[in-house]
Amino acid sequence: MIFNRYEYRLVFRVLALLVTLMLLALITVQAQYIYLVVLVPIVIFEVMDMIRFQKKALDEVDQFVESVHYRDFSRHFDVRRAPTELKPLRKGFNDINTTFKMISRERETQYQYLQKILELVDTGILSYEQETGEIGWINESFKKLMGIPYLKSIQSLEKREEQLYNEVTALKAGESKLVAITRNQQQIKILVTASILRSNEKPFKLLAFQNVSEALDETESKAWQKLLNVMTHEIMNSVAPISSLADTLKNRLQSPDLVNSALNGELEDLELGIDTIKRRSDGLLKFTESYRNLNKITKLDLRKILVCDLFENLSSLMQPTLEKKHIGLDIILRDLSLGVEVDTNLIEQVLINLLINAIEAVKDRENPCITLSAEMQANHKIVIKVSDNGAGMPPELLDKIFIPFFSTRKTGSGIGLSLCKQIMLLHKGNIQVQSIEGKGSAFLLSFPPAP
Repeated sequence: MIFNRYEYRLVFRVLALLVTLMLLALITVQAQYIYLVVLVPIVIFEVMDMIRFQKKALDEVDQFVESVHYRDFSRHFDVRRAPTELKPLRKGFNDINTTFKMISRERETQYQYLQKILELVDTGILSYEQETGEIGWINESFKKLMGIPYLKSIQSLEKREEQLYNEVTALKAGESKLVAITRNQQQIKILVTASILRSNEKPFKLLAFQNVSEALDETESKAWQKLLNVMTHEIMNSVAPISSLADTLKNRLQSPDLVNSALNGELEDLELGIDTIKRRSDGLLKFTESYRNLNKITKLDLRKILVCDLFENLSSLMQPTLEKKHIGLDIILRDLSLGVEVDTNLIEQVLINLLINAIEAVKDRENPCITLSAEMQANHKIVIKVSDNGAGMPPELLDKIFIPFFSTRKTGSGIGLSLCKQIMLLHKGNIQVQSIEGKGSAFLLSFPPAP
């Protein structure tokens, strides 16, 4: 072992002191006091030498402990110039420092690696001390998701998002909860997951925030498609025979033998009732057929098109209607080279639907105006925006308007926005709505970056 020499020297000093003390005791018993003049200074010297020897070792240990306390593992103990008895001790300290230095370097590397990973993931991460609420760590994804540049404590979140604060503080370790929040007049759904960790003997609550709006939209769209498949199939099978039977009965009532009969007056009432059944059956069949269109679009004819050309085509198409209703159309496009890879026919249909809805929204407003704009965001996504200065919508309607069968207009079928959403999902994009009641609405079409 590296301390063998140190131990040998310590044993030698103890034995020497023990022998000297035994001689001193023997001389004292035999009353040969003259030898005390020689032995007493030797005993004193040996005691002082042992104290000095131990003090040197203790000083070395103190220096080592100090370096460990301040995590100064770069400190080097000079072995060559050390006293012989301390060389093994210093060598041992250097070996320990080297080991600590390697461990510290590995931990620092792992910390940097973990930090980079947490900064790159799309999931927002936040940790805070449970007792004080002080924020321990927060990543950029959380700041972007929540629109919060800085948080000192979890209590600060209450001032910005009271509902979210109440949800996350009540969330227990291992639990997850779906929370809806409004961001830039858009409602987004966030899955919050909680866990507990301990650091420096203090409990920290770790929260993960994941934006699942797009995933839920896609899942919801598929669920509606399956439901519509079943519903349209059953309605068509049930109503078609009724319509056919009504048509047969009407033809039978119009035969010459029945027209000239004595019951002609009663037959007219019967024919009127059959006409009503026929008309309502045909209307229901037509209505059902329109919903089947939601499931017919499965393939895209993708082509690269300039957004300015897309806007120009829409302007030419909608201009007569806009002029007739005295509605202004503003087009804002800073980059004329901006392009998207889309199925032109389908995206034009989406934009036409949105423009028709916007025309309906502004028809009773003073100075009605609709704006078409497009831009490339920092994540290279292309966003086309259709906005109006209409009446807007209350917050409770924002998460319902894309649901099939739902319409805010009495004459609406509830198919337009549902179809728009499916077309955008087929393009691996998304459609979102921003609305302030009394001020207007805006629909945002988000397209993935071009390959």
